[in-house]
Amino acid sequence: MMFLKYIILALTSVGGGAIIAGAVFALISSTGVVTRMADKSRTAKYIRFYENAIILGGVWWNVFWIFSINIPFGADFGQGFQIIMALSQGIFVGCLAVSLAEALSTTAVFSRRAKLKMGLSFIVLSVALGKIVAALIQFSNNWVKK
Repeated sequence: MMFLKYIILALTSVGGGAIIAGAVFALISSTGVVTRMADKSRTAKYIRFYENAIILGGVWWNVFWIFSINIPFGADFGQGFQIIMALSQGIFVGCLAVSLAEALSTTAVFSRRAKLKMGLSFIVLSVALGKIVAALIQFSNNWVKK
């Protein structure tokens, strides 16, 4: 009887995770971040590859996160790998946020409501720099999950 409870729990967990993952990937595709980046980099013929890479990356990241899989890298290689991963994730999240804001026209609405005639680029730059500084403070103080 206890075994049946674990099977039901596993099935509902996997089902819920699949629904959430589908919603996240739908959000990513609906914002157009992948197509826009492919268009800007003039690599639109590889769009299917980019989409598959994002999905596989999300799946693999979740597998490593859920099962706490550690890859035995050397100290130097591990730190370099972490830096590359952090930069890649930061760039992707930044592009996703900008793409979502562009899709929702939040910048245009904000500038109209605040009656800005000039200086909007400085506001956007300030927000980006604030995010960078906050992330650096968070990581330097070990406020991240380990």
